[in-house]
Amino acid sequence: MTICMQSIATVHSPFTEGGVRISRRDIIAQIVVREDLAEALTGIEEWSHLIVLFWMDRLAEKPCRLTTHPRHRADLPEVGVLSTRGRDRPNPIGLAIVELLKRDENVLTVKALDAYDGSPVL
Repeated sequence: MTICMQSIATVHSPFTEGGVRISRRDIIAQIVVREDLAEALTGIEEWSHLIVLFWMDRLAEKPCRLTTHPRHRADLPEVGVLSTRGRDRPNPIGLAIVELLKRDENVLTVKALDAYDGSPVL
């Protein structure tokens, strides 16, 4: 089965390459929603937290292992990738629960979004 989606926004974050090295709780990022969808944000300021789904596009073209050591620690037994919070997945969809800090028109400033700069939001 093929599923086709369109991005509704783009992430602007300090992370461009490599792994996210600081605690995700401290990350401040912006989600820039497409201008034609800005009206869909009406009332979002009433919420303290949002659930953000994003496409991990830098991983989309890489082959996915189906098992891994949690946290890449060889001393832990291998488990299936779907039983971890790791980023290596058959479908690279990321999920983050973020704190909404402010909204400015079609731009949401959030805390705790561990997506790379330029990641598409679903």
